[in-house]
Amino acid sequence: GMGWLKDLLVGESAKPKVEKVKKMTVLAGDLGITMPQLAIAWCLKNPNVSSAILGASKISQIESNLKTVDALPKLTDEVMEELETILDNKPNFVTF
Repeated sequence: GMGWLKDLLVGESAKPKVEKVKKMTVLAGDLGITMPQLAIAWCLKNPNVSSAILGASKISQIESNLKTVDALPKLTDEVMEELETILDNKPNFVTF
């Protein structure tokens, strides 16, 4: 009963998503950070986010996640624009 999941992850429709992940992996490597650090930093760059809740099952994951603070300056406006171009999912910012 999980065949739909396989099609979603490895079928023809998954190819564009896989290409996005590949591009994100290259970008993270170019910045000298990990994919999780890139994801956390991207979340924290959202002006509507005041904190990110991190999950980890190993101390090494916590240590890596906390190093995201060092990665934040690497997400310049140009890098953020590149991320948004790759992902095509720019958040709608709410201002009050």
